[in-house]
Amino acid sequence: MKRCLIALAAILGAWALPASAQISLVVNFSAGGPSDIVARLMQNDMAAALGQPVVIRNVTGAGGTIGTAEVARARPDGQTILLSPIGPIAIQPHFRSNLTYKLENLAAICQVADSPVIMMTPKNSGMKRVADVIARARAENGGMPFASTGAGSIPHISMVALMRAANIQMNHVPFRGSGEVMLAFQQGQLQLFTDQTLLIRQYDLHPIAFLTEARNLDFPDVPTMREEGHDLVYTIWSGLYAPAGTPEPVMARLEAACERAVKTESFIEGMKRVAQPILYRNRVDFAAFSRSESEKFRSLIEATGLRSAE
Repeated sequence: MKRCLIALAAILGAWALPASAQISLVVNFSAGGPSDIVARLMQNDMAAALGQPVVIRNVTGAGGTIGTAEVARARPDGQTILLSPIGPIAIQPHFRSNLTYKLENLAAICQVADSPVIMMTPKNSGMKRVADVIARARAENGGMPFASTGAGSIPHISMVALMRAANIQMNHVPFRGSGEVMLAFQQGQLQLFTDQTLLIRQYDLHPIAFLTEARNLDFPDVPTMREEGHDLVYTIWSGLYAPAGTPEPVMARLEAACERAVKTESFIEGMKRVAQPILYRNRVDFAAFSRSESEKFRSLIEATGLRSAE
């Protein structure tokens, strides 16, 4: 019996995260964007909770699916984890037929945020309201460009929904992440983007309308899409994932570190500064939520016929 207990302890110990090893936290969108900012706000607190260095790696492209695929096929030892928004997890596996992963290839660790979605433009664009956007789109007869963080992302799907609701056409221009979109804004390449709220203050943009059920308390003068005549409601949630098959002791340790990190004063204050609402779910609840969101968007994509060619 004693030998069995010793053997079991050795096995569990082998699955523990080595104290000297660093953890690679993959962010599947570009530096400077909302996902990257959340990861960097968590980085030091996660490292302190785990007693190990946490190194952020931005692995971008294809609407966040390249970085997600890398984590999905990584060794399930807790040394490689992912911070991802909704798109690569719940939308892209139904939107793209050539992905090398599914939701089942990832293990939920925790949810950390749920951000409202807002349509935005540079302050010198001349577009102040949704009606201005629609008028310009009609005037340019389908040539007006709008940005997204990749085909099948919420910034893309929400604009497709607006085009259908308003009976207009626009030109979809995908980028690797919102950081690249902001550079395109500054260079005058385009003037319309729908994404998370924190970009408004960070880049001094004009907020056009929220895609939320009610007005945002941080921007009380900004109308909702519903107030502008279009029933469009979307949010972008974010959370941590590990490769499927990561052992229970490792998952429990990562979950505990995540919970500790999101409750620290530095993280809470940092998220307030960038107007990013914190929403924590433990791994059981987050796994169930991820599955329900995946099913919701599977049904939506099948019903609308939206695929990666659009």
